[in-house]
Amino acid sequence: MAVRSAFDPKDMTFKYLGPTGLKVSVLSLGGWLTYGGTQKGNIVKDCMQTAWDHGINFFDTAEVYSNGQCEIEMGNAFKELDWPRDEYVLSTKVFFGTGRKEPNTRGLSRKHVVEGLKSCLERLQTPYVDIVFAHRPDVGTPMKEIVEGFTQVIRNLNLAYYWGTSEWSATQITEATLIAEKYNLIAPVVEQPQYNAFHRERFEVEYAPVFEQFQYGTTIWSPLASGLLTGKYNDGVPEDSRFAQNKAFFENTVKELKSPEGQAKIEKVRKLTAVADRLGGSVSQLALAWCAKNKNVSTVILGASKPQQIIENVGALKLLDKLTPEVQEEIEKILDNKPEPAKSFARER
Repeated sequence: MAVRSAFDPKDMTFKYLGPTGLKVSVLSLGGWLTYGGTQKGNIVKDCMQTAWDHGINFFDTAEVYSNGQCEIEMGNAFKELDWPRDEYVLSTKVFFGTGRKEPNTRGLSRKHVVEGLKSCLERLQTPYVDIVFAHRPDVGTPMKEIVEGFTQVIRNLNLAYYWGTSEWSATQITEATLIAEKYNLIAPVVEQPQYNAFHRERFEVEYAPVFEQFQYGTTIWSPLASGLLTGKYNDGVPEDSRFAQNKAFFENTVKELKSPEGQAKIEKVRKLTAVADRLGGSVSQLALAWCAKNKNVSTVILGASKPQQIIENVGALKLLDKLTPEVQEEIEKILDNKPEPAKSFARER
């Protein structure tokens, strides 16, 4: 029987996921706030197929997204699309649970890491995920138990190949890694942090030692600042926008938009739009390319409620080579928010 293949990388760029041998498309697709929530059924499958058709091989979800419904919708889509399982990379996350009241159905106890992931796999209709993330740090569970739990799902149960962290501090990532080394356990290899042109401090400063010491990978979320960097909020909040459709979640964000600080950000978006126009792209594409250009970004997670958004966002690839040092400097002057690196006292190598 011939080897079955369905994936065509097209013009996609691929990066290694941190220190691993796993390659992920520099743009990927996630289900947060969309699949299983505002979008269900065929539209989910259409978005995933569109991503696949443009060379995206990495898909991300979590147990908490729409209380498990996101995994169900994406699982149904994977089943219908019937892609070869070894041709795509899938991640999910455990910590928050799915809204149940029993206390062991959330957190990072060994029980929830194992049983929570098993429930994720049942909803996704797949025997394993490539990456399982600890969706937040759990200060109530000893770090050694957390690392043991993720080692168990990988080494003993074959439910995942790698594990990572999401919104952990650099100190917590280092602690987990050193515990893994000390006790012959499996260390995390990738962080899923928020990162975009307006949210830079943690990624560029706090995580810098982790990138250098462990070659830690990243799968960044909110690269467009929840849509602010698309320009769609320059003149208010459109009814079909993410802010309007998730009013409770973005209530404070919408208030901030009306503040002097928010208006200053919008003015920066207008200036970035002029740069994007000159380079032959949209401001959304420029913002995504700016993230992807960072050497410590493994993949940029896109959110999309319709296929056309994915097609638009994948256009960011054409801007990667146009982000020369001169253009990068021009963007920095517009943003005017580059974080100060940690002091080296003239001892950098």
